Amino acid sequence: MSTLKDKIIACLKENGADLVGFSNVDRFADKIPQKIFPETKTVIGIAFRILRGSHRGTEEGTTYYQYSTTGIEALEETVMPMAMLKACGILEDHGFAGLPQKRNQTIMSEADSTNPEVDYMGIYRGVDSECQLDFENSAVLCGLGELGFHGTLLTDDFGPLQRYCFILTDAEFEQTPIAEQRLCDNCGECVAACPGKAISADGKKDPWQCAAYYKGANMKKNPFMPAEAFADAPERLAIITGEAKLSSERAREIIDQIIFYPPIKQGYVSSICGKACDISCYVHLEKKGVLRKKFNSEFRKREEWQLPILEINETA
Repeated sequence: MSTLKDKIIACLKENGADLVGFSNVDRFADKIPQKIFPETKTVIGIAFRILRGSHRGTEEGTTYYQYSTTGIEALEETVMPMAMLKACGILEDHGFAGLPQKRNQTIMSEADSTNPEVDYMGIYRGVDSECQLDFENSAVLCGLGELGFHGTLLTDDFGPLQRYCFILTDAEFEQTPIAEQRLCDNCGECVAACPGKAISADGKKDPWQCAAYYKGANMKKNPFMPAEAFADAPERLAIITGEAKLSSERAREIIDQIIFYPPIKQGYVSSICGKACDISCYVHLEKKGVLRKKFNSEFRKREEWQLPILEINETA
């Protein structure tokens, strides 16, 4: 006879989940789960793969909607909520409560930060974060994977290519062991890959620098940028080569000028960089042979492409 835990895992996987982990609430030193739902006994972590094929277009420099639509929007707005609702329904059928926890893309506790995946003007800043899970830490505590050098969750199956959500419940389950730190070797490939040098040597990410280059401020990696872009900027060359160090104010100005490619329907920013940090990490882990999920060919099939820097008086 299947247990309630078996039913929850089966339901989640039938609805698109790839990895499921369980954590006793006592692992959460910050007590955030209980602040959200005081009766919480278990946090269920759920990870959904980002298809390798969703990154194929940005890898080849040919098409850019697929990663942002299928790798972010479809998962966050359709697949993940449905899986959580179905699983929470099973919990309720057995007399327990289940509270879905989807990542909130537009509420931040920091007074001057941003989320590169969404329009910075749509973010509410300085909001008390006492009732928001730390998603990366929660994923680790649920046994889904480990944290990589640049703060991204790494799993044995998919490396950095997944998104994740959580269910808080008053049901008790045996918890999943916390994953050993074995994937990340601090190689620094993520630092080197960023087209805007947004990741420092110690792995910390500048969110405003990241936002500008995520959206496509580097001409070498943006096939939609016209030759005359940023023509009035005295530091134009530094901007379009990714060498400019941007303040939050200057990053806003740069972001407002990057209108070369439309946003996604649900308000997500189209990723022109294609999460270069995560892709370089994935390529490195695949070459090392440490990922469980194998493919018939390596993801990176040729030298990474880049475009020439065009002078203003040149034509594309």
